[in-house]
Amino acid sequence: MTQEQKLFIPGPAGRLEAIVTLPEAPWRGLAVVAHPHPLHHGSMHNKIVYILGKAFQAQRYLTVKFNFRGVGKSEGQYGAGQGEVEDVIAVTQAMHDRYAAELGDTPLLLAGFSFGGGIQVHAAQHLNPQTLVLVAPSVERLHAPPVAGHAKQVVIIQGDHDQIVPLQTVLNWAAPQKLPVTVVPGAEHFFHGKLGLLKDIVQRAC
Repeated sequence: MTQEQKLFIPGPAGRLEAIVTLPEAPWRGLAVVAHPHPLHHGSMHNKIVYILGKAFQAQRYLTVKFNFRGVGKSEGQYGAGQGEVEDVIAVTQAMHDRYAAELGDTPLLLAGFSFGGGIQVHAAQHLNPQTLVLVAPSVERLHAPPVAGHAKQVVIIQGDHDQIVPLQTVLNWAAPQKLPVTVVPGAEHFFHGKLGLLKDIVQRAC
């Protein structure tokens, strides 16, 4: 049985509101999921963040979703990207400190949707996760750096009807790094009607 806990994590700009789901033992690793843009109603309650969390829970990851600074009950104000990267690092470290015995040397998985995906690319430069899962990541707008040397596995999922993060921007970022992109035909930015498929793709990949 999984157990869900609501808690606050100390962050660089104040405490961060989080939901942590403890999986059945043995734990496979830690998954940290980042949400869409704070200034466009993004929060940890976003449906794609929810789907990602469910996919990782099913794979027995300790899964944490959290609100970036200034969102929901998280303290602070929007950090223009850099602050949000710091939030991811703080949450990851807090989870390793809190559950050190259970996690041991299990791998780290970073995941994000849209703005959250772009943030996780930046966070990967510091955290070097085993796996990076990016759903419609804002790599162009957030000037995302290459990740090929900072994550052993990179999973990119993109809809071909996305008008917020155009497919071509993701391909332009991924191609020079020789990173594969899973394209979901007919899917727009929020994967309406295709959330089940999205979950299946993530679970098969991870």
